[in-house]
Amino acid sequence: MALTKKRNYKKEYANYQSKPQQKVNRAARNQARRVVKKAGVNTAGKDVAHKNGNPRDNRRGNLTL
Repeated sequence: MALTKKRNYKKEYANYQSKPQQKVNRAARNQARRVVKKAGVNTAGKDVAHKNGNPRDNRRGNLTL
């Protein structure tokens, strides 16, 4: 049986997720979800994706489920 190493979420946050650029990217992804939801699309259980891969580009034409 293979043992998997537990993720160290505290270290992960300190080394990557707490960086200012990553905070802005996360906020933009959350904003994208709100934009799609406000447009009347049911986002329950679905992911909102950016077609061009840029999380800060929240134009409606760039967002997809």
